Amino acid sequence: MPVREILLLGNPTLYETSEPITKDELPAVARVIADLHDTLFAFRNNYGAGRAIAAPQIGVMKRLLYLHIDRPVVFINPELVGKSNIFIEIWDDCMCFPDLLVRVRRHKACRIRYHDLDWNEHEMTLEDDLSELLQHEYDHLDGILAVSRAIDARSFALKSQRHLLNNPE
Repeated sequence: MPVREILLLGNPTLYETSEPITKDELPAVARVIADLHDTLFAFRNNYGAGRAIAAPQIGVMKRLLYLHIDRPVVFINPELVGKSNIFIEIWDDCMCFPDLLVRVRRHKACRIRYHDLDWNEHEMTLEDDLSELLQHEYDHLDGILAVSRAIDARSFALKSQRHLLNNPE
């Protein structure tokens, strides 16, 4: 499958809400997942980063997330069904603005419900960096970018200036 163009900050499509996937759409979803996989790995090769990608980032306005850390995980129609009351602050980055960091506040833990490619329902509890990652990707499905979640006006930095930041990871 082809590597797709990642939509960049400023593209109005990134601010749209994605539509749910129906069971009848699963054959088409498999092709999109292959594109998400190839696009994620091409980004990794170019930037040395990238653990997950949301379908809207390649212009597919469907509720679909693809995560690949040690193995691929596909989230079809994910729902955040629980969030901790404890928050973490991190410098977030995004494939849609690869040279920018944004300081955001996210829930330390979250629970996500989703379907897999066989339309089986699952729930997963995530903590710390994985919780932040899934919240970030989930936001893409609702047209929310990390820049919209910035803590304040000083919560932006170029990646080249990472060495000047407190806790830049």
